[in-house]
Amino acid sequence: MPASRQSFFFSIADLASARGKIDSLSFNGSSADRFAVQLQAALREPTLWLRWKAMQPDPDAVDPMLGASDAQAIVAAQQSDLHCDAQVTTVLPHAVLKHRLGLLIGSHWTLRDVHTA
Repeated sequence: MPASRQSFFFSIADLASARGKIDSLSFNGSSADRFAVQLQAALREPTLWLRWKAMQPDPDAVDPMLGASDAQAIVAAQQSDLHCDAQVTTVLPHAVLKHRLGLLIGSHWTLRDVHTA
């Protein structure tokens, strides 16, 4: 049975300073549009995950489910001053979204709502 599409709504208090712990994998912009582009790419293609996996002490021990991607994932983000609200629509599970967000912006986000798309 295919996974159902869900919409995740989250906010980022200060997008300009929201960064992940690994500089080379982290979000490198300051606008909501740039963030949406980077997160959408991270969800649609496994490139970011593969780069992270290669940095691990034992890459073969990494759970391959974290590398899932959704070629149809859609990310929309709107910024108001420093604050950013974003919506992700995807079939990927929350754990994968959380991992990619962690790589890009660390823990600088708050999940607000989830519903079936």
